[in-house]
Amino acid sequence: MSDGDEEPADSEAAESPAPDETAAEASADEPEEAADTADASEAEEATDTAESADDADAVDAGDAAEDVESDAETPEDEADEEDGEDDVRAAERERYEGLVADLEAAEEALEAAETEADLDDVEASLEEIESGIEDAAFTDPEEFQPDEEELGEDEEPEELLDFEEELTNELQDLQDELEEQRGPYGEDVVSEIESATSTVEGTRWTDTGDEQVAAAIESFLADAAEVLGTDLTGDDVAALEAAAEAVTDASLDADEDEAEIAALLEATADLQSGIDDSQAFADLSSRQKLQYEGFYDVLNKHKDYPPEWSAVKEWTKRDNAEMVALCMEHFTSGYMEEHCLEAFVRMGNPDAIDVLKEKAQRRNLTAVKALGKTGHPDAVEGVADYIDSESNPKLQRVALRAIGELGATEYTEDVAQWLVAENEDVRSQAARALGLLGDTRAVAPLRDVLEDDDETEGVRASAAWALYQIGTAEALAAAAEQAETRSFLVQSEAEKAAAALD
Repeated sequence: MSDGDEEPADSEAAESPAPDETAAEASADEPEEAADTADASEAEEATDTAESADDADAVDAGDAAEDVESDAETPEDEADEEDGEDDVRAAERERYEGLVADLEAAEEALEAAETEADLDDVEASLEEIESGIEDAAFTDPEEFQPDEEELGEDEEPEELLDFEEELTNELQDLQDELEEQRGPYGEDVVSEIESATSTVEGTRWTDTGDEQVAAAIESFLADAAEVLGTDLTGDDVAALEAAAEAVTDASLDADEDEAEIAALLEATADLQSGIDDSQAFADLSSRQKLQYEGFYDVLNKHKDYPPEWSAVKEWTKRDNAEMVALCMEHFTSGYMEEHCLEAFVRMGNPDAIDVLKEKAQRRNLTAVKALGKTGHPDAVEGVADYIDSESNPKLQRVALRAIGELGATEYTEDVAQWLVAENEDVRSQAARALGLLGDTRAVAPLRDVLEDDDETEGVRASAAWALYQIGTAEALAAAAEQAETRSFLVQSEAEKAAAALD
């Protein structure tokens, strides 16, 4: 029996795992389950994260869409904006039309005005309208124009009226009309008299013109005295000044004395007309002016042609630079001008310096030459600027000679630097100018030129001549050293210097 009972137990024992085995198996299975659980959790979290990101993106996209929708103008918004602009324009048009009505009323009042007081009232109205235009603060019509992209291909923007410009122009026209309608006043009469006085004083009259002006003044004074009921006499500027003072003292009123003012203005108009018709010296022809000045008085019945040339020659003999200058002023042809300038060269009269300076400013060679012939220090200014005219050798040579003839020793160094000029004639003239200046500072550079065998004969001869002109013992000795040279020109000047030393 015992064996039969134990069999099932063994059987059970065989079928049931031992505790240790079971525990081991369980321990082996737990990591796999944990791994599975972790994987499942991570997958679930990843899914949740992805869903959250999708949800967030969806929210952001939704917000962005809402922002776009909120930024974009709807047709209703555009319509509201256009309606707003129309309302502003309509309001400004209403203000514009009100101001137009005010301007029309002011224009009617101006047309009806009869006295200065009436005009004062109109002026006050115009000032109020001007303030109204400023206060209206009209918008520039360009602000109401659509953008180019809003217009059709062939569509042109509507031309809008500029309210402020229209009103301002109309206002200015009325203000101008107002000023024209005022007066005339007593001050206007005084102004006309003063204008006539200025013309009389500022004009050179002929003898005939003087008589005509005096007659015009005398006639005016008679008319003015009758209107003012006062005594006015005379025929000169002082008499006109007295008449102006009398008009001021009368205190004429634009309304009450309208007739008197009108009569006085008519008298001043006659005065000005009489003055304008009087013979001024400027009204004469060139020959009449010279005749008036006595330019032809030196001519006898035997004269050359043209007579002006003969007269210039006669005045040159008499050393009268003023008459020659007068001829050059009134006869501006190149022919007569050159003859007059040559006359100045022959005279060397300092009275012609101002006229010659003016011509020298135009680089006239004869004028520069004539300035040198005056020998006057006032002429130096008209010459000195041209001694450096390297681009114009002819002018430079004339200027160098003139500065020498003027004895302007302050320019000795300026002249000496041209002893080495590229142009041979300039070098020669610079040497001679130094001789004319007579400045002993020039001895050394002139000696260098004279001793330079490579220099041309003409320039060396000029240097020898200049040393002889300076005339000091040192200068003469420097020149005399070349007395045995083969150059005839240089030898000739050197011999003069040697003879002077003896």
